[in-house]
Amino acid sequence: MDQGPPSLSNSYAQMVTLCGWDASSITMGAHLPVTTMTETHSSSRSDPVVEPMIALARCTTLHRIIVAGDRSIQRVFELQRRGFARSAATANCGRPNRQYDVALVDWRRRPFRSLAATLDWLVDFLAPAGVMVVWVDPQRPAAMAELRATLIRRGFLVEAATVREDGYAVSARRKETLPLTRAAA
Repeated sequence: MDQGPPSLSNSYAQMVTLCGWDASSITMGAHLPVTTMTETHSSSRSDPVVEPMIALARCTTLHRIIVAGDRSIQRVFELQRRGFARSAATANCGRPNRQYDVALVDWRRRPFRSLAATLDWLVDFLAPAGVMVVWVDPQRPAAMAELRATLIRRGFLVEAATVREDGYAVSARRKETLPLTRAAA
């Protein structure tokens, strides 16, 4: 005696309803619709500030890069997808030992006055010839001059800058002022 297809369990029926499938046409053991998700790495989906920051810092894939600011972990993943395997966010960068060649700081949507404390903290992570790129919200000319002055006060030489619709970025190279010491003879 054929009893027909077995009925759907309660939780299974709820899942079918939540997914928007027609529960009357689904029987146990039948194949459910499958949605395949693929991840693409097209430049249209990537973060729009990563490329200009890399260009301003003149990064190579051999540089050690520390990323600070909003969404720093996601930016590290973006850098690693682009081949910059030696990049880390401030959340997992270790102790400061002048071990990074480049610091990328995205300070958009954050108060400008709190940037100084972050820069003071990041300085100890940069190598003597390290480069720091700071990206801030679009500012008035006086605020842009203040960002430059802030970097200069911390021992950096401003090398390049760019102004875009989504912000203002400055690239500055650290100038090491420590004297060379001679080995004892």
